[in-house]
Amino acid sequence: MACRDIRVEKAPQGRGSGEQFLRENYPSELWSFRAKPGRRALIAVVDGDGRGVDGRLADFERACVEQGVPSRTDEETVLVLVPTRAIETWLAYLDGNIVDESHSGYPRLTRERECQRHAEVLADMCRRRALRLPAPLSLVAACEEYGQLVRLRA
Repeated sequence: MACRDIRVEKAPQGRGSGEQFLRENYPSELWSFRAKPGRRALIAVVDGDGRGVDGRLADFERACVEQGVPSRTDEETVLVLVPTRAIETWLAYLDGNIVDESHSGYPRLTRERECQRHAEVLADMCRRRALRLPAPLSLVAACEEYGQLVRLRA
């Protein structure tokens, strides 16, 4: 699947929490996404840390309320993916390991681009609705989000 016109907005290094950066900027990104009807999707990825999927989603909802931006709707191609505890949990799972989402000691990648193979495995699993068991609950939620996006784009 070829991707065109992708814009990646990363938290500036050494300037506080990446989660805080995303939470504070998510409402304006959502507003901007809605202002340009030709856009296909908005995807936000944030570690769950101790908050988990529901806690992070509530954080984003609260940020929207505080900034006066209507929350995402089920009809919008907006995904919020929350690897819990951290993205490394998902990467370890996608490498074939059994993972524990309450554990945070999974190894980091040496280069960000190394995650391409993980993304391809995950996209295939989600498309087929065939996560290997036992799957991390946050990853199950992410695949459900992905399925919603696919249904909206069909």
